Parts: sequence; C-alpha cells; structure tokens
Amino acid sequence: MINLHNAEYVRSAAKKEHFLHDGKIQVAMAGRSNVGKSSVINRLLDRKNLARVGSEPGKTRQVNYFLIDKAFYLVDLPGYGYAKVSKVERDRWGQLMEDYFAEKQITLGLLIVDYRHKPTADDCTMAQWFKDSGCPFAVVANKMDKLKKSELEPNLTRIRETLELDEAVPVVPFSAEKGWGKQELLNIVMSVVSN
Repeated sequence: MINLHNAEYVRSAAKKEHFLHDGKIQVAMAGRSNVGKSSVINRLLDRKNLARVGSEPGKTRQVNYFLIDKAFYLVDLPGYGYAKVSKVERDRWGQLMEDYFAEKQITLGLLIVDYRHKPTADDCTMAQWFKDSGCPFAVVANKMDKLKKSELEPNLTRIRETLELDEAVPVVPFSAEKGWGKQELLNIVMSVVSN
C-alpha cells in the first residue's frame, strides 16, 4: 500500500534537460493559474504546504516533481492563462509544457478546472494535449464548495461538453477546501499507480 504522506519535493525543471527519466510513473497535474492546483495537491497528500500555495496566481513556473513513497511522481505543471506575466514568460511556459508532453513520460494526466465556470480556451487546449498524449486522464472540477446544489449537475455537463470529453474520461467533483471528492480522485490515481 502506498503511503501518500511520504511525499518529498525532488526538483524543479526550468528546461527539458532537467526533466526526470528514471522510469517511475508520472502523474501530471495541469490547470489554470488560479484554479487551486497546489491546494488540490496538498489535499490529496494530506499535507499543509508541500506544494506552495501562492498569494498570487502564476507561482508555478517550472515543472515540479514530488516523489510519493518512492513509488511515483506527482508532477506539478506550470499554471497557464495568467495575464500578469510577460509574453516572453508565457511563451517560455508554453514551450516547457510542449517539451514535457513531447517526452511521453505521463502515465496519468489530471486536468484541474474551476467547477463554477465554463472551461477556458486554455483548458480546452490542455485537455486536447492530454487526449493527444494517449495517456489516460481525468478532469478535477475544483471549488465544488462554492456552488449551489442546483448548479452541480448543469456545470458538470457544461465542463464535459466544453472540453469535448469522451464518456471514458472521469470528471471528479472536488473541493480542496473541504476534501470532497478526494477518495474518488485517489482511487483513479491508485488504479494507475498500482498496475
């Protein structure tokens, strides 16, 4: 049984020469800058601040590797779609992401979107990258706690339709704040990691 509490930060890769190629499973997490990606990681691993939660969006600018129980990597990809960084910096992130996807190292992709809103064009691009990579992926609809009960189903349908998801792609309603959806997400991760 994998001990999720046994998590350590390994390295940040600012260019493709720094990517890890040691054959371990890589679970890659992507999402918009302000979607709460670090909070989802911390909730998943029951850690307060393993992944640093930035006071302002756009803090993750590199590919960050966390080794979980020496068994697999949780890979935190740079947040995208944040306007307050220069075009040069955005282009650098874009290139870094393209390089990472080109490596074909991803075993499972997790795309984090905001449950409250229609996925952005950037979210759609990222979903397409995961589809094109050929790896299984799931969508995590974060900030579920900010929705009314009546909005849950229609918003989930909108996410699925906007991202043009195949029926096989799970969409997990999630709240990093409350911990809702954590077990379902862990089940998806563990089914890939344990195989």
